[in-house]
Amino acid sequence: MSVAFKEWAVVCDALGDGRQSILLRKGGIAEGRDGFAFHYRDFFLFPTWFHEQIAKTTLPEGSSIPGEPGEEIEIRFAAVLEWTRLVSNFESLAALREFHILHDSVISERFHHDDRQGLHIAMVRVFRLEPPRRIPNDKKFGGCRSWIELPDLDDCTLVSVISDEEHGRRRARILEILGAA
Repeated sequence: MSVAFKEWAVVCDALGDGRQSILLRKGGIAEGRDGFAFHYRDFFLFPTWFHEQIAKTTLPEGSSIPGEPGEEIEIRFAAVLEWTRLVSNFESLAALREFHILHDSVISERFHHDDRQGLHIAMVRVFRLEPPRRIPNDKKFGGCRSWIELPDLDDCTLVSVISDEEHGRRRARILEILGAA
């Protein structure tokens, strides 16, 4: 696995501590003519930073943003994609609130962006890397794109961030919500 999914640092943390179980994506500016897709089954989570992250989430005001990188970036989590779906029913997205930390306004903004209404939803199983890996911060990781190539990250153990039972419960509930749409 040498590919990573770029995501807000606070969302990476929410995935990594079990508060979030899904990824919601419209697509980045550099996704190309075909638009966004979850191209990979296994990937690392690559944290990104901007100062308004907390305000765009349901996290309490005053929550801290994970430390911004200096010369190195710490990769702490990996994900396995279980399934993905394009959701074009806004009410279904609203019903998924308990499974992510994004503010309703962010979901609405992403959903209604451009003439193709909808969001890509991915059910992921998240794992903590033990030990976390540090890689040099490189300009090639920048830009508005969802996927980036990383140097090989070898010799780390992957530990699930939630139990099999809890993951199964969440998966069943999310599929129930989306199936009712």
